[in-house]
Amino acid sequence: MKALTSLLIVLALAFTVWKVWEYWDRVSTEREIAEEKANKPIDPNSLPGLDYKLEQPLRDAQANGADGLKDWLEKYRKMAKDPRLAWIELDYVQLVAPKNPGEAKKIFAAVKERTPPESPVYKRVKELEKTYD
Repeated sequence: MKALTSLLIVLALAFTVWKVWEYWDRVSTEREIAEEKANKPIDPNSLPGLDYKLEQPLRDAQANGADGLKDWLEKYRKMAKDPRLAWIELDYVQLVAPKNPGEAKKIFAAVKERTPPESPVYKRVKELEKTYD
């Protein structure tokens, strides 16, 4: 009887160690995947929220600098959606800041206010926060 009890204790202990190891491995893998995803550079062209018909006018506006991007935003802002709109506005903030820091801060504050932590743009907002808050 003593041998059977000892065997059951050893089996229970081995099973517990195996389950703890399995859990630790799963959590570790999930954390690595989350870190890779967080550190992966974002391609702004792949962000949702902009109709493909507006891509070429956006590229043309970006080629014209801050003034071109401002005109594009005034014309197409209502047709674009976040997160792509937020990314475009952050591009504009960085272009206009040397000429008009007040406008840059105002637009940055608006983008920051409507960007939730789960947004792909959130990391960029946090990086720029030190400069434009």
